[in-house]
Amino acid sequence: MKWGWVVLDFAAARAGLASQPFSRLLGARLTEFGDGAATLELDIREELHQQNGYVHGGVLAYAADNALTFAAGTVLGPALLTAGFTIDYLRPAVGEVLRARAVVVQAGRSRATCRCELYTVDGETEPVLCAAAQGSARRKG
Repeated sequence: MKWGWVVLDFAAARAGLASQPFSRLLGARLTEFGDGAATLELDIREELHQQNGYVHGGVLAYAADNALTFAAGTVLGPALLTAGFTIDYLRPAVGEVLRARAVVVQAGRSRATCRCELYTVDGETEPVLCAAAQGSARRKG
């Protein structure tokens, strides 16, 4: 994606994620980036659970927030901030991997609105939808 003089490609997006200390702490990885969509994944481990053994809602919110903003970055470029988002927790998140896939639904010159679905993945079974989010990101400045 080219925005003015800035080229934002998959490698640059991955480097952006790697520059976030909290994302490194969680072990997040960008597995898809481009054409108005981004997918973020992280391995589910015990440290990410709440008291009932499910993935903590804050981890789900983190994944939605970052996936939404990276999806927006595919159309707006790299200098973005989350403007806001909402999340609905649909079922407890259990599994081996958390996958957050976001897509742009509308974009202007400085702001993009995106939707995100969060799934848990466990071995050979179908991914299970556990949360849905919608939000927007805006260019810095």
